[in-house]
Amino acid sequence: MAAARRWTSAVLSGVTDDELDDILLVVDELVSNAFDHGLSPRLMRLHRSEEPCLVRVEVCHASTQVPVLGRSRLGGHQGRGMLIVNRLAKDWGVTLVPHGKTVCAEVECEP
Repeated sequence: MAAARRWTSAVLSGVTDDELDDILLVVDELVSNAFDHGLSPRLMRLHRSEEPCLVRVEVCHASTQVPVLGRSRLGGHQGRGMLIVNRLAKDWGVTLVPHGKTVCAEVECEP
């Protein structure tokens, strides 16, 4: 996850510190979920649009289990990640593909 955070910080020049903090939390949660619940291969992509200003975080992996808000197969103190994503993101969703899924979240930013 540290590598994903460093890469995100490096490629998202121009966003405010507050926006970057929100984006990094979303990256942390989606990447953590990919390692906790997903299967290899794993891939993360970032897309930034200017009008409206959005940063889209996409994490793909080879599991077709759809995330559920507030629940975790791992039990205990797990299960809050998608609640955080839901709170910080303008929108989020899941796209199933033949060999897995892509979980994405869009975070608003200043133009």
